[in-house]
Amino acid sequence: MIFITAKFRVKPEHAENWASITADFTAATRAESGCLWFDWSQSLDDPAEYVLVEAFADDDAATAHVTSAHFKAAQQHLPQHLVETPRIVNFKVPQDDWSELGELAVR
Repeated sequence: MIFITAKFRVKPEHAENWASITADFTAATRAESGCLWFDWSQSLDDPAEYVLVEAFADDDAATAHVTSAHFKAAQQHLPQHLVETPRIVNFKVPQDDWSELGELAVR
């Protein structure tokens, strides 16, 4: 799978509304056939920082995502709400779901 984590530094005046600002993009991405997950989290230390954790089944699914109409719309819509260009970590990993964190196993 293609595993991506991206940090978004949102303008403080938009931080409280980030979920609604990204709602259409998030819903459309989650509906893509190759999207495994697409989840936003707000930083506990900085309420204007959001982390996006996303995964796509393979290269074709990732390509379909970045060439989709909703991705192109997000490219036009989201930057006006940001302080800086988002930072990203992008890897191919040989799995298709989350693994268990054995060191914190629930028994």
